[in-house]
Amino acid sequence: MKFVHIADMHFDSPFTGLKTVNHLGDVRRLEQREAFRKIIDYIKQNEIEYLLIAGDLYEQEYIRKSTIEFINSQFQEIQNTKILISPGNHDPYIKNSYYADFAWNENVHICKDKMEVIEESEEDIYLTAFTDFFQNESMIEQMKIKNPDKLNVLVTHCDLNGARDKNRF
Repeated sequence: MKFVHIADMHFDSPFTGLKTVNHLGDVRRLEQREAFRKIIDYIKQNEIEYLLIAGDLYEQEYIRKSTIEFINSQFQEIQNTKILISPGNHDPYIKNSYYADFAWNENVHICKDKMEVIEESEEDIYLTAFTDFFQNESMIEQMKIKNPDKLNVLVTHCDLNGARDKNRF
């Protein structure tokens, strides 16, 4: 299994700490796009089977449709790659989100439930989704491996902080 994993791109983040200094927020957003193009080019050049996105691809509060169209146009460049997205706390799968309302390419699968399993011939890929901006529960405790003889991959956006409750994890 060949995959590229990314997380926390935060497209259209306001970068409030940078915007007052010579438009560095704008510069940073352009750099994000260029970095994303390079990831897509790498996937094309190396015939990567999966692009796994573990949350916070974009900022729900600030995202523009033109940015979603840019992301989707990049996804079109890698039609033979399966793109699996686990929404995070900054881009949850909620009503009126672009995850729910945009016509994504056929090679894009966005987790809509708290946990989904994509079953392939040699691997099972478990996806989790934030369905709101905050989730108090972890889906990891409820996760059950369907086939331990396969390669099992978990794609999630989470905070595993043992300091909160040392008996929890």
